Amino acid sequence: MRSATRSALTSTQAVLADLGSSADLESGAEILAAGRVVAGAPQLLTLLADPTADVVGKKSVVDRVFAGQSDATRAVLTAVAGSRWSSQQDLLAGIEDAGIRAVAATAGTGSSIEAELFAFETAVRSDAGLELALGTKLGSPEQKSALVERLIGSKSSPQTVTILSALVQQPRGRRIGELVRDASRIVADQAAKVVATVITAVPLSDSQAARVARGLSERYGKDIIVNHVVDPAVVGGVRVQVGGDVIDGTVSTRLADLRLQLAG
Repeated sequence: MRSATRSALTSTQAVLADLGSSADLESGAEILAAGRVVAGAPQLLTLLADPTADVVGKKSVVDRVFAGQSDATRAVLTAVAGSRWSSQQDLLAGIEDAGIRAVAATAGTGSSIEAELFAFETAVRSDAGLELALGTKLGSPEQKSALVERLIGSKSSPQTVTILSALVQQPRGRRIGELVRDASRIVADQAAKVVATVITAVPLSDSQAARVARGLSERYGKDIIVNHVVDPAVVGGVRVQVGGDVIDGTVSTRLADLRLQLAG
């Protein structure tokens, strides 16, 4: 992430934090929907992402285009318009980030959004037909959103349904697994937590999972959300991914390294 975008994200997140409870679930949904509007209007996207364009003019355009939205939504979008982004895609990602954070913040403590997102990703990963239905370019955004509603509408929190419905309508070139993991990372960060994906050949016991979480928490200085994936292909050991960090102690990787050494 380039410095301009990092600064823009910080500014936008600060505005969202200042809004407090006035940024409710509806506002979060509006912000996510606004991202789709901006993405679908090339001239508007070009203007908002143009670092040379007049900031006052950009904010004025946002006020006109989104006049019917809540004050909280327009405050966030005005912050986006007033910030300098490294690219058009970064600006769209910034709107998505703000929308997901606004939605997640309404869930309160003890929420299960991260677990519900992981459960959805796991279900999609195990069903090629479902992954195709959600990822195909042939289906309309509305159809994909309706599919999410049918799948989890009665099982998951309104926050999770809102986030996933928005993501499948505007994947921005990402596969379903990637966009759900991006959302999980943002939701966790909003709660001052970190997501760790732990892959083992056999299921971890509760005590083993707790030890992994404690160790990672000490390393990263934050509470850890453990998403556990069972993959017999790793043979043994543990592979842990936290953001861009990968700790790979699996037998399969050690065997692969050994084969490379022997081949050399």
